[in-house]
Amino acid sequence: MTQDLSVTLLAEAGPESEPLVSFAWIMAVALLGPILSYATGKRIPAVVVLIAFGVLIGPHGLELASEAGGVHLVKEMGLGLLFLLAGFEINPNILRGREGKQGLVTWLICMVSSFIGAYAVLGFTRPTTAVVLAIAFTSTAVGTLLPIMKEQRMLDKPVGNSLMVHGAIGEIAPIIAMATLLSTRATWLTAAVLLAFFAVAFLVAAVPKTVHFFAPWMRRAMIHGAGSTNQTIVRMVMLLLGVLMAVAAVFELDVVLGAFAAGVILRQMVPEKFRTPLEQRLDVVGYGLLIPVFFVCSGMAIDPEAVKNNPWFLVLLIPLIYITRGVPILLRERFANTGSQIRGWRESFQLSFYAATALPIIVAVTDVAVTSKLLTAENASILVAAGSVTVLLFPLIGSLVKPAEDYDEEDPKERQEALEKEQA
Repeated sequence: MTQDLSVTLLAEAGPESEPLVSFAWIMAVALLGPILSYATGKRIPAVVVLIAFGVLIGPHGLELASEAGGVHLVKEMGLGLLFLLAGFEINPNILRGREGKQGLVTWLICMVSSFIGAYAVLGFTRPTTAVVLAIAFTSTAVGTLLPIMKEQRMLDKPVGNSLMVHGAIGEIAPIIAMATLLSTRATWLTAAVLLAFFAVAFLVAAVPKTVHFFAPWMRRAMIHGAGSTNQTIVRMVMLLLGVLMAVAAVFELDVVLGAFAAGVILRQMVPEKFRTPLEQRLDVVGYGLLIPVFFVCSGMAIDPEAVKNNPWFLVLLIPLIYITRGVPILLRERFANTGSQIRGWRESFQLSFYAATALPIIVAVTDVAVTSKLLTAENASILVAAGSVTVLLFPLIGSLVKPAEDYDEEDPKERQEALEKEQA
């Protein structure tokens, strides 16, 4: 009945009204997602519920919604703001230190092991497809994890700090690898394009200081309009995001590179005392509208029939993602001096599961791979489905494997048991 009604609505809708009908359904499930997540005691993250509803209402499900019209643009802006917020959270000083350098070494180990694992799964054929899978496997969905980490108050703890390091590398490195390894351009030309992009990003970062130097009154105008209906600061952030995403698109790079760069630049532009209020405003814009649309549309891209026809591939991919991304992090944290504050097996296990959580980069990589005909649409659906499962499963496991100091101080017996297990 519902499907018949939706088909009738979409059939009778003209080209202008069809996107609005789709948007209405998307926002309906965007509202329902966190409510159902709360009903499960937050054991199932709202992100996973949104993706599942996306599968249900999308073109491969009840056909209630599609990305036609402006919906696709809203989805792209949601992806962009997700990466901007992730870049805004990352302290560049940490990446310059020992932990950042060791995190890059760990990522390279993950990349090699992921390629070997993917190549083996493919029967040691199609090496280019193995590269696609390897890039997807080595990503970390730090933007997706941020709400979970904030909710569990982990950002100021050793696991949270280390996750931001691995998350930053797990977003930047796969994007650069995607640009260089999956590009149809010559390697030297791709390198030149990347350098040109970073040069433009540097110039964009210098614009506010230049404007302030030549026109000091502009700063006063921005501050005056920040709290009014003009919302000048938020508009400036959206302009920064739009410009760098557009530059990345013009250079035929993935837009997430521009979005992440926008977040890093924004952090350097905003004084520390103003970062929290600004982040709160961006959370309203992002998590209130744009980001939920991205997650629902990501679910709409999954073809359940493709997963049904190759269930073994999905079952194989999920542990493979952890083995090739999580296990190297676990072993390096335990047996190498990475410069982190991680102590004990519990924190190492927890970090490994959080860092192996992947989705947005998987969506980006599969889009590029399908367009370049390096991956079939069916396999792309399975890969996105596997990423969605990691968002559900890995943070859940990570929250269960909590360090001893996170146990309630009022229960000394439980804390003592945890300490004994950690020391064993």
